[in-house]
Amino acid sequence: MKERYLEKQVRADLKEKMVFVAGPRQVGKTFMARRIIGAKERYFNWDVPGHREAILRRELPQSGGIVLDEIHKYRSWRNYLKGLVDQPERDLDILVVGSARLDAYRFGGDSLQGRYHFLRLHPFSTAELGLQRPQELLDLLELGGFPEPFLSGSKTAARRWSRSYRIRILREEVASLEHVLDLGNLELLALRLPELVGSPLSVNALREDLQVSHKTVSRWLQVLERLYFMFRLPPFGAPAIRAVKKEAKHYHYDWSQVADMPRRFENLVASHLMKWVHFQQDTLGLDMELRYFRDVDGREADFVVCEGRRPLRFIEAKWDDSPVSPALAYLKKKFPDAEALQLSAVGRKDFLSPAGVRVQPALPFLRELT
Repeated sequence: MKERYLEKQVRADLKEKMVFVAGPRQVGKTFMARRIIGAKERYFNWDVPGHREAILRRELPQSGGIVLDEIHKYRSWRNYLKGLVDQPERDLDILVVGSARLDAYRFGGDSLQGRYHFLRLHPFSTAELGLQRPQELLDLLELGGFPEPFLSGSKTAARRWSRSYRIRILREEVASLEHVLDLGNLELLALRLPELVGSPLSVNALREDLQVSHKTVSRWLQVLERLYFMFRLPPFGAPAIRAVKKEAKHYHYDWSQVADMPRRFENLVASHLMKWVHFQQDTLGLDMELRYFRDVDGREADFVVCEGRRPLRFIEAKWDDSPVSPALAYLKKKFPDAEALQLSAVGRKDFLSPAGVRVQPALPFLRELT
């Protein structure tokens, strides 16, 4: 596998501070970390008993680079890392990788603020893979962006991987990090969510389907977010528009879970945009956000890219050549400085509408999201 897109940034950041790399399970964090650190004896995984014993006994190198994988499963992990960093006799480059939101698992103890850089690794994207042909984009849509299923090139292998991936997260990651007793209903929720991609997510409707409390469903959604199973987008609101301000939309890091192809394509675009936004946040410190738009009159736009709450781009994802979205024309009129784009998965039209909406195939746009 070639060098991942974050590798140069990790190497540069390690010269200054500890580096935390978080992201979904099996997205390639361990592979990248081992490439950066080199010697396998400098890699320590909390889930491996011998490695865990070495971590707890502090039998670690005194200098050079080390990788600590999944150490966030240790309740006192932040205090432990603070102790490593603050020991004057050690000169370590510490790379911490984990399949959960490392900022969410603090479990008390002293803050590590100012002692680390935080980066998020995402699945493969059009830009990272350097895709050039429309069929290559459709292959990525079919197989998903995780390295193992994509590199297999097999639709059957990708389906099998996606199913086992979901099971591993729910039965292993949840069990080791979260206090969830009703794993059966949590799995039902995980099975239901791909069907609801692209629409505002109603917690009340899910509560009724699963026959559990509103509080329980809300907590389960937070658990799935913390474990990088899915992500949610808040609505975009501004004084100039009558936008809804409550329900979020959600998408999956493994978009191959979504059966409906137009919705799957929307999920792929969401994942590409979120990857780009996180890269701007983590490497440049920019105040970027990804949101969606929906107003009380029923106008909708799939995505709004914002910087400092100012909209930069309004984006609609369509499967084929469709009429120009009235919502995009409306938003372009309200925010003339923002770009309005309508992207298609298999369409061929490429033009600028009289309302200022750019209609184009998705591939050229996604290829530029580096």
